[in-house]
Amino acid sequence: MGRSSGKAEVEAELTLPNKIRRSILRFDVARRVVQLACFTLFNAGILGWSPIPLVLPILVSMGSTSKTVGEVLGVSQWMLYNLVFPWIPFAMVVLFAVLSGRLLCGWVCPFGFIQDLVSYVKAEKARVSPKTNREMCKVKYFILGFTLLISGALAISSLTGAGAGYRYALGVFAEAPFTVLSPSDTLFAATPRFILKVKYLTPISVEAYENPMIEVILSHQLLWARLFIASSVILLAIYIPRGWCRYLCPQGALLALVSRFSFLGLRRDPVRCIRARCHACMDACPMDIRILDLPWEKFSDPECIYCLRCVDACPTKAIRPKFP
Repeated sequence: MGRSSGKAEVEAELTLPNKIRRSILRFDVARRVVQLACFTLFNAGILGWSPIPLVLPILVSMGSTSKTVGEVLGVSQWMLYNLVFPWIPFAMVVLFAVLSGRLLCGWVCPFGFIQDLVSYVKAEKARVSPKTNREMCKVKYFILGFTLLISGALAISSLTGAGAGYRYALGVFAEAPFTVLSPSDTLFAATPRFILKVKYLTPISVEAYENPMIEVILSHQLLWARLFIASSVILLAIYIPRGWCRYLCPQGALLALVSRFSFLGLRRDPVRCIRARCHACMDACPMDIRILDLPWEKFSDPECIYCLRCVDACPTKAIRPKFP
């Protein structure tokens, strides 16, 4: 009652022109425009655009023929598989994390954009307790560590001459253990390829099997596992905004490891802030960050994706970006 009443009191004091400006001049509107532009640009291969020699710490589909940029984690796995240390991908992580934290997650990442769109589905959002949220946030670091462990161990074993058996045992997981199950790759690469394969069944295949459709479906057991994972992630995003980013994304974990030292941060004006009566910033945060418990001078929480919804939501404009 205290939160809603305090926020309502402040908003009631705003004049009509100020209310109109606040509804139009929002960071969230600009972010949606940037997200759409980046999503289009990064998938512009379908329009005939040539790939850009750029690797970014975002989640794109490495298996898609329409992609124009590479993703750090996917390229790192491929380089380790080919016995090349991923200096450039790791350098890009450090560069972007130091300059802008996890800003790319909130403004640029194509799969983040998909999650934001899905969050508009009308459904009662789940409330996750702070303790559960903290524990679940650790899962993405486990996924990152497991991915790098597999790729790194394979690279070391290959250098020592014992990699052939390891590669055979890993099968399709050898070249890119995470990408094989990545929901982004499933949605934008594996699924379209499967649909095209079913659509263009050749006459030879029709003659070869009594029911070629069933044969094709049964031969893609891994795809069904991938579709289950991708569907679960989308469902998670409906009930928990940015659920993948919060708990499961290893790419976000890579950025989070360095982003606590980011030049970019947020500042909360203690004079303007009416924390005892409001909490609007925390209610708006899709990453469930305890903003009011962080230092007011400047905070750069490793889980913050700098979507700036807290800035838009604050009725007294007490929060603003700070650089450096």
